[in-house]
Parts: sequence; C-alpha cells; structure tokens
Amino acid sequence: MEPAPYDERLGVPLRWWVQGVMLVATLWLALVVALPGALAWTFSGIALALLAALLLSYGSPRVSASDGWFRAGRAKIEAVHLGAVAALDAEETRRVAGPEADARAYLLLRPYLKRAVRVEITDPADPAPYWLVSSRHPDELARAVRALSDSSAV
Repeated sequence: MEPAPYDERLGVPLRWWVQGVMLVATLWLALVVALPGALAWTFSGIALALLAALLLSYGSPRVSASDGWFRAGRAKIEAVHLGAVAALDAEETRRVAGPEADARAYLLLRPYLKRAVRVEITDPADPAPYWLVSSRHPDELARAVRALSDSSAV
C-alpha cells in the first residue's frame, strides 16, 4: 500500500509581508516629498514588485514525501536511501543546525520555522550524512518520511 503523500510549501509568514509593505510605504513617504508624485509612485511600485518577488522566491521551497521520493527544495532522494527519521523541537533544531552540525549535511532551514526533521541518508555514494529540513508540521513530515521509507523496504 502506498503511504499517504505529504506536501508542504515553506512560505514566509504574514508578518514578513506586512513589515515589507510598511517598509515600501515608508519609502513612498520619503520619495513623495522629494520627487514628483508620479515618480514616487513608480519607484514605490517597483520596490513593491521586488519585495513580492523576493518573499515569494524565499518562501517557494516545497517539502514532499510521495511516489517513492523525498523532496526538500531542489534536492530529492529515493526512499530506499532514507534511514532514521526524527522530528526535532526548537532546541534540538538549533543544536543540530548549530554547534552539532555536520558541514556535509543538506540543510533546508527557514528562520521563521523553529522546528525541523532530521533524516539520515544511507546511500554510501551521497556525501550528506543527513538532511535537516524545516517544517511547520515536523511530526507529520517525519511520519510520512518513515512510511515512505518503510514502503520502499518491502
């Protein structure tokens, strides 16, 4: 039986959008007193478009476990090469991403997501000993990756 697929987009939080829009509004206010109105609106519109592109790009990675593959951002690995899986709390994530980090590990971390999942990699040809992947739902992701790994072992 195929395990239930898991799919998550690591989009930036709403507060980043609000703060970015407020930054652009401040830019507009500074420009409107120094430049003609149309020019101030043009520069502010360009700044808003750049902000949107930046936030959409930074928040675009997807994490999924389905069809025999575990994907995190641009990286993907077949389920047969997955080992132990652990959902980490905020302190464990900080420790594994910081003082106890392995420089060879594959990291897909976002500062606005405090929890992550650590997935051991058993492929001897892969230089990464583990993947550390941020998630809003690390327990669900860990369950899905475990199920994916178990289904490939059958």
